[in-house]
Amino acid sequence: MGYHKTQDHSEINPWAFRRLRRFGRIHRQRLSLWLLSLAVIFLILVAYFGVKIHFHGSLPSLRDIREEEDEEPVVIKANNKTVKKHRQRYFPCEVGFVDSVSKIDEPDDNIKFNRFTLSFVERENRSSVTEAKFGGHQTLRDREDSYYAKNHTIHCGFVKSPDGYSSTGFDLQENDKRYMSTCRVVVSSCIFGSSDFLRRPTSKLVSDFSKKNVCFVMFVDEQSLAKLSTEGKVPDENGNIGLWRIIVVKNLPYEDLRKVGKIPKFLSHRLFPSSRYSIWLDSKLRLNADPMLIIEYFLWRHGSEYAISTHYARRCVWEEVLQNKRLNKYSHSAIDEQFNFYQNDGLTKYELSGSDVPLPSFVPEGSFIVRAHTPMSNLFSCLWFNEVDRFTSRDQLSFAYTYLKLRRLNPENPLYLNMFKDCERRAITKLFHHRDET
Repeated sequence: MGYHKTQDHSEINPWAFRRLRRFGRIHRQRLSLWLLSLAVIFLILVAYFGVKIHFHGSLPSLRDIREEEDEEPVVIKANNKTVKKHRQRYFPCEVGFVDSVSKIDEPDDNIKFNRFTLSFVERENRSSVTEAKFGGHQTLRDREDSYYAKNHTIHCGFVKSPDGYSSTGFDLQENDKRYMSTCRVVVSSCIFGSSDFLRRPTSKLVSDFSKKNVCFVMFVDEQSLAKLSTEGKVPDENGNIGLWRIIVVKNLPYEDLRKVGKIPKFLSHRLFPSSRYSIWLDSKLRLNADPMLIIEYFLWRHGSEYAISTHYARRCVWEEVLQNKRLNKYSHSAIDEQFNFYQNDGLTKYELSGSDVPLPSFVPEGSFIVRAHTPMSNLFSCLWFNEVDRFTSRDQLSFAYTYLKLRRLNPENPLYLNMFKDCERRAITKLFHHRDET
């Protein structure tokens, strides 16, 4: 007959069709097995590294990644064998920032903050002065009197040399000084001696408002500037590399570059005389949050004028002293001299069980500081700097002593300090190693 009967594939080649169906089943089974394996691996990674979403808003997951501090592994000797204990891992935690800078308002001046006039020694003309010093020649009597919150003049760095002496150091260009005098809110850091790479703030996390109204200042010496240039990081016509305004410091006042770094760390109210707020971060950190959100969260919301985190591992100064010696962070005799002085002046061990614990920790993680430039905050910063100037550059040794002595001598005029959890610092900054540790 003349018609054509349509046939399916099974009728044409039944064996080929069966092989095709069997191949499809095997392929789907293998694909399912691969997907299941990937899911198991992902869950294991989540459990091991602690990757979590902690933040409100749209903050990226990069800051939830585990960090390891630059703490050396602990060496334990047992049965005449040396065993290295693995580093402790530390994690970020939730920081309840508001969603946008547009939703925050600076509060009215807090009436609970102490009001007094603080002036600074500008020049020494004593006949007994035989050398010019950036920190001046503070006597023990001057030092004791400086701890009182009252109208007076104290040493706070930048002491000009007597006639006939050279500059005491930390010299800046006049155009940089003019720029710094215009800053109302400051984020600052420093690199001296090419100790670190340049870590730029994460620009996409900084609001347009902060980019326009916040000064981002990186202090460097000439050596560090030259090193950055060899790496292709050259300031533009405005002196900027990214958000950082690069300001060159000449004539460094101390041989110990760590001590030089305490000048911008503690004396932002001297360097930026018109500023109301400042944020300090060590050059080993990258800022991963908007400065105004940081100020709102750590200061305004808590009614504080100074904010610094607890140390991630230690609370007692006794432990910090032993750690500094174990890692040879400074001359042991210089540490002993400072520590003995503090003990003789009333410093005691940290006791968590006491009824009146003045601080969550006697040891800070001092790489990140948020502060309002109030009289009491400025006084505390000057006092802390003077301890570093007098003793060692290890500022974690002098923090508790300075705060407790200030508190003891001014029981009616407290410093409103927010000592927050270190995991919050980890949430808004990213830690890197110093150059010589990479």
